[in-house]
Amino acid sequence: MEVNIGLDSSVEKSQQFSVGNVKVPLDRGLFFIAGPCVIEGREMALDVASVLHAIRESEGIACIFKGSFRKANRSSAASFTGIGDSAALEILGEIRGRFDMPVLTDVHETQEVERVSPYVDVLQIPAFLSRQTDLLTAAGRSGLCVNIKKGQFMAPEDMAFAAQKVAETGNTRIMLTERGTTFGYHNLVVDFRGIPEMSKTGYPVVYDATHSLQLPSSAQGTSGGVREYLLPMARAAVAAGVHGLFFEVHPEPQHAMSDAATQVSLKEFPEIVHQMQKLHACIENQFFSSRSNF
Repeated sequence: MEVNIGLDSSVEKSQQFSVGNVKVPLDRGLFFIAGPCVIEGREMALDVASVLHAIRESEGIACIFKGSFRKANRSSAASFTGIGDSAALEILGEIRGRFDMPVLTDVHETQEVERVSPYVDVLQIPAFLSRQTDLLTAAGRSGLCVNIKKGQFMAPEDMAFAAQKVAETGNTRIMLTERGTTFGYHNLVVDFRGIPEMSKTGYPVVYDATHSLQLPSSAQGTSGGVREYLLPMARAAVAAGVHGLFFEVHPEPQHAMSDAATQVSLKEFPEIVHQMQKLHACIENQFFSSRSNF
């Protein structure tokens, strides 16, 4: 017996645009945003980019490199914030050119937009700043793709208003990212209904598989995390219909200078990508097969 439960394709409904050499969303398949939480140094960043480049070639994936040039949202004033803005931006620009890979970084204040834009392809609005009208507008006016992370305090449907602030500048190269919702003290949960809900905006939706695992400010001035849930949560997001996946990866997560509890080991990342690709292909094939029956 055939059962129609309203199967739909959020990918078909989302407008497609270019981010460097990457089409977002893809016609079929996932795109990946990956890289270290923050630029800790040139050698480490280039090592990560080199591995991501190799994965891109071997798995045939679309990949955007991410790395914060500076971390402005820290639990403690003693936390590491970066190696210096100019040095970090130069490294991001080098990665972009050497590996022919689009690059993403965060902006925290309106005056950063003009300074950062020449080095990257995507400006990311951090979750805690997702309602900041002036910042969203400034990012939109840059003409670059803008990735807005859903605030931990926001309902998924309210992200349409954040996206509208960017779109009103004439820039509709927008992505929306789910990264968990505050659930009491020091905890986040992910409501996977938010993925199809945010897809209604017509913009690609990304799942941040590592920040969603955080236990904010739970580890004596730093954020803890539950990395053991990475794969189940990422699988659930793929099943829920995301267009892209976001992972923070590091050669030695235990020694990372930021988000050590949730970053993924670089050596484990190729297998994670492979698993996510296979799962998405299975779901996608089932979807197109089901459509042909109606």
